[in-house]
Amino acid sequence: MKKRLRPTPLIGLKSLLVVSFAIFSAHIVNAETLSVSSPDGKITVNVSNDKALSYNVVVDGSPLINTSRLDLKLDGVKSLAKQPVIVSSKTDSVQETLTPEVRVKSATIENTYNQLVVNFDNKISLNFRAFNNGVAYRFETHVDGNITVNTEVAEFNFTPKANVYYPEEEGFYSHNERKYIFQSISDIDKKKLASTPALVDTGDIKVVITETGLEDYPGLWLLGNSKDGLHATFAQFPLEKAPEAPWLDRNEPITKRANYLAKTAGQRTFPWRVFAIARNDAELITNQLTYQLAAPNRIGDTSWIKPGKVAWDWFNSNNLYGVDFKAGVNTQTYKYYIDFAAQYGIEYVILDEGWYPLGDLLGTVEAMDVPAIIAHAKSKGVNIILWASWLTLRDQFDAAMDRIAELGAVGIKPDFFQRDDQEMVNFYWKIADAAAQRHLMVDFHGAYKPAGLRRTYPNVISREGVRGMEWNKWSYDVTPEHNTTLPFIRMVAGPMDYTPGAMSNAHGPLSYQGADPDYQDFAPRFDRPMSQTTRAHQIALLTVYESPLQMMADTPTQYQRESESTTFMAKVPTVWDQTLALDGKIGDYLAVARRSGEQWFIGAINDENARTLKLNLSFLPTNKTYQITIIQDGINAEHWAEDYKKITMEVTSKDILDMSMAPAGGYTARISPQ
Repeated sequence: MKKRLRPTPLIGLKSLLVVSFAIFSAHIVNAETLSVSSPDGKITVNVSNDKALSYNVVVDGSPLINTSRLDLKLDGVKSLAKQPVIVSSKTDSVQETLTPEVRVKSATIENTYNQLVVNFDNKISLNFRAFNNGVAYRFETHVDGNITVNTEVAEFNFTPKANVYYPEEEGFYSHNERKYIFQSISDIDKKKLASTPALVDTGDIKVVITETGLEDYPGLWLLGNSKDGLHATFAQFPLEKAPEAPWLDRNEPITKRANYLAKTAGQRTFPWRVFAIARNDAELITNQLTYQLAAPNRIGDTSWIKPGKVAWDWFNSNNLYGVDFKAGVNTQTYKYYIDFAAQYGIEYVILDEGWYPLGDLLGTVEAMDVPAIIAHAKSKGVNIILWASWLTLRDQFDAAMDRIAELGAVGIKPDFFQRDDQEMVNFYWKIADAAAQRHLMVDFHGAYKPAGLRRTYPNVISREGVRGMEWNKWSYDVTPEHNTTLPFIRMVAGPMDYTPGAMSNAHGPLSYQGADPDYQDFAPRFDRPMSQTTRAHQIALLTVYESPLQMMADTPTQYQRESESTTFMAKVPTVWDQTLALDGKIGDYLAVARRSGEQWFIGAINDENARTLKLNLSFLPTNKTYQITIIQDGINAEHWAEDYKKITMEVTSKDILDMSMAPAGGYTARISPQ
């Protein structure tokens, strides 16, 4: 017996509409296949109970994900791996408009999908949603009392010819700041562990595998089968830990784990397993499934949450020059940062590591008069965000959170988590909730990828979990190719606090492939770091990379010396009303256009190969004249990475411009109505 459930017609545009119908069957024992398709009919998910619960995904009439098993193994509950019995099934069609409290990509999101819910006789349900740009599924349990989740089976079987951009890890104890290693899926075995998101390239289709709605449960990781597939794995619940010298305030590796993933409520939904699907690479830039599927706002009023840019201290090691005081972690240095931020209209200054005695968030440092610093900031219209080690925060939680709020800070940057087991995931939620109660924004560092918390608690305004600019202090890893890979994978999961804006720019060895491979002027320097890109590339990153709290990494005296670059960056918004992906290829280049009000901003970045892209301005309103201010690579940027050129001229929607980029180069522009 086979029943194919056709999606119902979608009607209505702006309000929520749910049209549903159901097929109820009493204990269907025979093998059955149920299907749901995307609203445009181009993506179909088939769910089968033949011998074991499995699914497959078809895109444009061709298999994308081949038959793959699913199961949620609960203690004392019948498995779905052996002859699962379907009790009933139902489909819904939903069309609604979402209005994000924090506008990462757009002011509104059209949330349109068809849904299949399958109910089994063991009190477990499976929910699949099919969108025009992806698929997601989650389990739901209907068990009285608490349950123990022993393991979860999730297979993602493709074709042996597929390749994967794989963020390989050494273990579950990790900052999740990885390189995306391009390799054949058949080369990934059961010992090659990776965090998520990861991207599978089948040749015709690209699929980003990630998750959202992660709450009271461990995060999703991946292993391979040495053939054609990946499968889920998870960090088991921690039982014993051992603080690690010399960093006793932040490092607490797990020494013993339980034989289960989570003990949790029996009546609940589980995280969504998300497949963001794109036929061309640029489509991934506007994919918002991780937001659409996450639980809605739980904190009510969000008017106090203010996105903006941050003058950051740690990347540049608090280095100042041309001043009449000794720069460092002291009151005078931070007042200088505040004056700089006020000069350029930068909304925030962060006090990173050093403002309190390590290990005691309630203590004081003699050289740091934090109340005076915050009072000075408020007098200048600048607000302060305070850093904290997660372990010290945990041990002094209520008192520390109260102190941060009482000092007058508006945000907290907790750091060095390095885990995403159930216990640690719950601590993220605890921080988000306690911060919201005190009207504090949160920027998680040393953190796992965004997984839905940002929608439920919009005060979670950004997150690291990315190999960002700081890696230039000690490595060659943050190459132009790395920079042009991140938006297509890591940024699909959500905002990423990469911390762009370096004013010391140089070329690494990759920038000269095919020219002079021995030439480079980049070197890792901890206290005077530089980028492996051109200046124009760095400025463009503020438009290309999404982070509602965008940290500007360099030192105030560097920014004041390079005032033209700084003035341009200071005018780039951190949230957007509209995003257009103009052109892109993973690891090679990306060009985006983003709108804030009536202004448009263009950002384009390049790998190690020089190229020219076309900027077609047809997205501008017709019959209007605009002024465009361009920052582009200078004629000598190929050898002197700090060389750039500023151009100002009039344009209309009929114009097509050349975006010429040097190796490791970039192009950025601000377009304003006349």
